[in-house]
Formats: sequence, C-alpha cells, structure tokens
Amino acid sequence: MNKWLCSLFQDEDGAVTVDWVVLVAFLVGLGIAIVSSVGKQQTALGDNVTSGMSSIADKYY
Repeated sequence: MNKWLCSLFQDEDGAVTVDWVVLVAFLVGLGIAIVSSVGKQQTALGDNVTSGMSSIADKYY
C-alpha cells in the first residue's frame, strides 16, 4: 500500500493537461474582460457608422 501511494504522488501524467486547462481558462477570462470593457464603445461606434452610412445613402438614393 505504501509503495502504491508513493507512486501515485510521483505520477505526473496529467500535469500538462491541468496546465493547459488553466491557461485556456485564463485566456477565455481575459477575452471576456476585454469584450465587456470595450463593448459599449464598440456599440456606439457601430451606431455612428450606421447613421453616417444612412445619411450618405439618403443623399444618393
């Protein structure tokens, strides 16, 4: 039993998978934070572009 416990604690087969899961979770969280912080400004910019294109289209059509 003692030998089995020692080999269990020294086994590192899943360590790389855990590293990748933590890294991907961090990147997803960072992406969500960036989108939530600039989301309102992007919406306002899109509204400005839409109104500008509408006024140009109204001139010519």
